[in-house]
Amino acid sequence: MNKTRLDGISAVVFDAYGTLFNLNAMSEIARPLADAKTDALLDLWRRKQLEYSWLRSLTGQHTDFLQITADSLDYACAALGLDNATLRARLLDAYRTPTAYEEVPEMLSRLRAAGLGRAILSNGSPAMLASGVAAAGLETLLDAVLSVSSVGIFKPHPAVYRLAVNHFHVAPEQIAFVSSNGWDVAGAAAFGFQVAWVNRAGLPAERLPSGPSAMLSDLTALPALLGV
Repeated sequence: MNKTRLDGISAVVFDAYGTLFNLNAMSEIARPLADAKTDALLDLWRRKQLEYSWLRSLTGQHTDFLQITADSLDYACAALGLDNATLRARLLDAYRTPTAYEEVPEMLSRLRAAGLGRAILSNGSPAMLASGVAAAGLETLLDAVLSVSSVGIFKPHPAVYRLAVNHFHVAPEQIAFVSSNGWDVAGAAAFGFQVAWVNRAGLPAERLPSGPSAMLSDLTALPALLGV
């Protein structure tokens, strides 16, 4: 399903990393130090980051997302024989100081002008997210920054998505959830949100029971999707 309009929306909730925050700089940071192993490093790092978050959720061993990010980077570096403290430090710092995708400020401004609530809902820790929002220049454009730290479990657990419902005091179907991650889209849709998938890479749809109501190539068309 790819709707051209999401109706009855009161608030818009965004994933952070890869959705609002542009992580493409990771490749530019890593390539001078990792050379031909750069793509393999970034792919394995991301895969392990997700695996560790899900495994910690399943085993009840929650920790700060920055710790998971560091642990997964350390694994990827070890697996690829990359023992470089400078590489490690620069990549982790990039998570603390991301830039926003270029269309994000104007998009958020249009949602604010239309009176729609705007929040981040992320696996990131409060400190990581505060640093990221400041670095990306989005402090005045968001109503709230919600972290899984308050419930002690990572996405896609329903308790995480309920944070947005509790914050805005609306029904799930009155929230538009926006993410670039197919698994996050599936979890949010299963919870009851109206979900827009930002599919910048042109990936195939996940083979999961729940999926997006709409798909976007970037965030430029999101206001139109919401009728504002």
